[in-house]
This record gives sequence, C-alpha cells and structure tokens, in this order.
Amino acid sequence: MRILWILPYLPWPTSSGGKTRQYHLLRTMAARGHRITLLVQSKEQLEPETQTTLAPLLDDLIVLPRRPLRHPLTLAAACGGPWPLLTCINGLAPTLAARFERLLEQDWDVIQIEHSYSFQPFERSLRRHRRPFLLTEHNLESSLGGATYSRFPTWAKPFVIYDQWRARRWERRVFDAATGVVAVTEADAKAMRGLTATPVAVVVNGVDTRGFAAVQCDATSQRILFVGNYEYPPNVDALIWALEEILPLLWQRHPQARFAVAGYAMPAEWAQRWPDERIEWHGFVADLSVLQARSSLFFAPLRQGGGSKLKVLEALAAGLPLVSTSQGVSGLTLRDGVDCRIGETAAELATALAELIEAPQAACELGELGRQYVQREHDWQTAANQLEAAYLQLNQTEQAPCA
Repeated sequence: MRILWILPYLPWPTSSGGKTRQYHLLRTMAARGHRITLLVQSKEQLEPETQTTLAPLLDDLIVLPRRPLRHPLTLAAACGGPWPLLTCINGLAPTLAARFERLLEQDWDVIQIEHSYSFQPFERSLRRHRRPFLLTEHNLESSLGGATYSRFPTWAKPFVIYDQWRARRWERRVFDAATGVVAVTEADAKAMRGLTATPVAVVVNGVDTRGFAAVQCDATSQRILFVGNYEYPPNVDALIWALEEILPLLWQRHPQARFAVAGYAMPAEWAQRWPDERIEWHGFVADLSVLQARSSLFFAPLRQGGGSKLKVLEALAAGLPLVSTSQGVSGLTLRDGVDCRIGETAAELATALAELIEAPQAACELGELGRQYVQREHDWQTAANQLEAAYLQLNQTEQAPCA
C-alpha cells in the first residue's frame, strides 16, 4: 500500500514511548513492502543520524519546523480559540496545511494521522476532498487532564477547566471526522467507542522481543531500574513518589538497595535535590540492555497516564521482574503474583520490592513469566498485523456503497 503517515514529532531517536512505537511500526510495515511517505511537523531539527536511520524505511521524508512554544499565535489561540492547548501548540500551521493539500493530489491507499491534537491543519483539506483517513490515538487525551495540568499554578484552575472542556469537545469532533480510529488498548478503545460512532480498532504497543531475548537480569545486584521521558508529567510524578515515599520505606529494610534512574530530558537539578549516593542518574540511554542486565527489578509506580507503557514491555522482554501500580500495567493482561507484582500504596510497593530482593530465585521466575507474556502478546509483528487489518477495514469502509 501507498501510505501517507503524518506525525507531530520525529520518530528517531526513540526517546519516548510514542516515538518508539512510531519507529518500530514504520520499520515493520516498511519491511512488509508498504511504501510510506512520512510528513512530520517537528520542534527539533532533522539531524543527519535521524535522516540516515529513517531514509531506508521511506519513499519520502518531509520535515517541517514547528513554531516555538511561546509564539504569540500559540498564546493567543490558547487563551481564546476553540482548540485545546495541545492543538494550539501543534496546529494553526499554514505551511504544513499547504504541503498536505499538495500531497492530496497524489493517490494514497491510506492516510494515517497520529494524535487528535495534531489534526487541525488537515481538517479543511480532508473535508473538501472527502478523503478517508485513519486516526491513531495513543491515549484518550481528554482523560489525561490531571497529568497534563498538574504543574499549573492554583490560580490557573479556571483555564484548566476551560481547556479540559475544549479537549473533550475537540476529541469528539476529530473522532467523528475520521473514517476509522486506532487505540492502543482495549480499555481506551471502549472509552472511545462511547464518544463516537466511528469504528475503533486496537493496535497494541509492542517490543522487539528478539532484541531483548539475550538479556539476563542480575537478581543479586539489588539495583532497581526506573525509565521515563521526563517531558511527560506522569513519569515525573512517579519518580517523585518513588524517591520521597517508596524508596525510604524500602531502605529501612534493605539499606544497600540502589535506584537507577534513566530517561530523556532528565533535569540536572534532580541530582542536587536527591543527593543520596544510592541513586544513580543515567540520563538518556540509547541501548538499555546493559543497564537492564545490571538490574534486579524494574519499577513502574505510575499514578497517572493511559495506554500501555513501552518501557514496561521492554523491561518484561528483558526478563526483569516487574513491580508496578495498576496504572503502570494498564492495557496489559498481567496477573499480580504470576507475571508481576502490583501494589497501589507506597507501603505495598516497598514491600513487593523488598520481597523480590529477598527471594532472587522467585524473582527470576517471575521475570521469565513476564518475558513469555510479552513474546506471546506484544511483539511488533503482532501490532503490524493489527494495523494492516485496520487498513483493510478502512478501504472496505471507503468502498462500501451508500445505503
């Protein structure tokens, strides 16, 4: 198929869950012979390494710059426009809209747009040309208000309420405009079906299971691994909760346990805020396998967010025993005490960590069961099969005769 794939960010380097999903789906679909043109609006410049990595997967790579975050147009639209904040940041882009209009002159088997918040520049052209398109949504964005606005000051609460209302309204509008919608989890798909009559399919998050198959964790190191993109508020909330409430409880029982923190956009001041020598600050790690092999456990104490977590899938694929909240394993059919350990309070999570540190053999068995689960349910080939099925449904809907 000839696919026009549209993203509001470059999918390389894979510094976030969304980028990781996009890169691996692009790679897998290209390997199956699909011809992909990637249209990107990016806040980052196209680096030579990114160009070199993506070019073999694509017929064409078109990258247009996104205006600065604090641009007057963005601020004006955010205060008085009909679009939610994320759409104001990623939309109102005449150059992008014009380039898309020209691309519509070509024949495409599939037009795929990632995220409802990126849809605004394409709405008018799609409606005028009556072109079907597939919208893929990684989270139900309107349900993430607590995470998105947690860093806003108290005095901004009226704006937060207003923007959440705009987000719900915009989400319904984009879902209704789409020919088909793709969710990442069945729970999100169910919620989306409650908002729109547009068919909603599921394309799971995946992992390169073969790439992690050789990793063996160090069950005796007492090193607990945490990974996140720290531009994403739920990851920041999880890390602060871990460091201020959960780890102090664990250290009462196991004072030698170490906490390894890795991920993109890590603020430098965190090392001064938490100067404990048992905390290791690794920053962004391109290849996690070495750090995974030095760790005993993977920790995902998320309290906010949605979808399924790629960092959790990668840890499971590497055979790391997982301790998580229910939110950390949302969208996955993991079983507490069988494939992972789940807790909801600081005390429950600290106890789960301690018990696995004390029983390394049981921890290894838990990790291997988690690895088997991911190999069975979340390889990228499985996700690609589901995406191809969504394409087929899209074309069948387009060709169906009107009643």
